[in-house]
Amino acid sequence: MRYVYLALAVWGTIHPMSYFLRWFAENGFDLAGMVTAWHANAATSGLVWDLTIAAAALTVWVLAEVVRSRDWLRLIAIPATFCIGVSCGLPLYLYLRLREG
Repeated sequence: MRYVYLALAVWGTIHPMSYFLRWFAENGFDLAGMVTAWHANAATSGLVWDLTIAAAALTVWVLAEVVRSRDWLRLIAIPATFCIGVSCGLPLYLYLRLREG
């Protein structure tokens, strides 16, 4: 399962990022414009909030487990989640959670 999670983390980085990079190529590096685009309609706003809440829940879970396990490397899942997305952060965390040592 470890390598399934790693593959999902890689896919969860590359696939969404291809859309973000294409958007930046068409609109310039305009983060405010991207956030505006995320709220273009009720469906996209709902998806943004769904992913934001999932990211918050994942962050709480990571922090709680890191405090318990003292496996500080797992914290890398938090910036991966907020800089790339839940599609990377969650499988990355699961991969790190199952690694040996």
